Amino acid sequence: MGIADTAGAAERQLSVDLLIVGGGIMGLWAAVHAERLGIDALLVDAGEPGQGASGGLLGALMPHMPDRWSDKKQFQFDALVSLENEIAALEAATGLSAGYRRCGRLVPLPKPHLRKIAQRHSQDAEVNWHVGDRRYRWNVLDVPPLSGWITPEAGEAGFVHDTLAARVSPRRYIAVLRAYLGSARHVRVAQNLAIGRIDPAAGLATCDNRSAIRFGHCIVAAGYRSFPLLDELTKPLAVSLGQPVKGQAALLRAEVDPELPVVFLDGLYIVPHEDGHVAIGSTSENSFADGFSTDDKLDDLLAKSRALVPALGGAAVVERWAGLRPKAIDRDPMVGPHPDHPNLVALTGGFKVSFGLAHRLAEAAIAFVAENRETPVLPASFTLESHIAAARRKG
Repeated sequence: MGIADTAGAAERQLSVDLLIVGGGIMGLWAAVHAERLGIDALLVDAGEPGQGASGGLLGALMPHMPDRWSDKKQFQFDALVSLENEIAALEAATGLSAGYRRCGRLVPLPKPHLRKIAQRHSQDAEVNWHVGDRRYRWNVLDVPPLSGWITPEAGEAGFVHDTLAARVSPRRYIAVLRAYLGSARHVRVAQNLAIGRIDPAAGLATCDNRSAIRFGHCIVAAGYRSFPLLDELTKPLAVSLGQPVKGQAALLRAEVDPELPVVFLDGLYIVPHEDGHVAIGSTSENSFADGFSTDDKLDDLLAKSRALVPALGGAAVVERWAGLRPKAIDRDPMVGPHPDHPNLVALTGGFKVSFGLAHRLAEAAIAFVAENRETPVLPASFTLESHIAAARRKG
């Protein structure tokens, strides 16, 4: 059915089994799963799919720490492990590359007490980071595993080298998902079509151009724009179910080995990509005047990245980027049916973990709306009901 370029489809008063609101990484994956199950679906996006926070630069796929294991950490671990095969299947279907690589992560340990913690984490990884005979490591080293990448002075107490972390090119990944949907038989995609209001009881979504779309089920996957839509359906709430958080990142031209591990220190990620570029980022700003401009906060990250990785010292900045990521009130992803409107399902709030979890979270969201599908088991803190309860407590 392919891609529709404007809101014209809605002017014909479309009626669909499933309406997916939002074309970021979450919404695109929901559409992929709908296509696989043969569900008649329409994905709508206020702009061009993948052009929001999902169209950023970083693409770091980082696991939680291996200690204090929980259902949430197990869910993320399983998702990160399975993503490799999911991307490979999409690449085979489209002939495109998502720029995925399980490159690992390198973390300097600046203080002696951090090494003791890291050694405990290494033991935790032996217990928790495995699938059958396949094991991932949290190695504690005296020196970096390779020279010429991270400055040895950064790790006074050594370095951690984990083998579970990976990275993907955000824009190539989005392009692969869009290409897959471009030849879809059951899913249509309409861009430049904003949804202003959703009435689950009537099965009606009203567009900003005053046209409407009738639906059987609706998945709200519009990033930070999901929160006002969900708030409207969840009154009374003293506080919103979520907020946008600004992130800034940069892309540098640097001819480095794309097999090099991601570097992480104090919130800064340095991510080598396949095409002679290195991404650095990102800030997390709860307060901002302009969510889409860069400033001295990004300059600070650039200075720190060049001090940490000398090879970036003379690397030219080819792009500066800023965008808004969806942070749910309880921080974890927000997925599942609305307690008062079971035909409406949330799929948002991924914040910093969306790219590693989107395929599994979207699969769960689709299972809630598909016939004869087993109800998925999600970590309790991920559910929409849990977030609504948190919003009412904080209010």
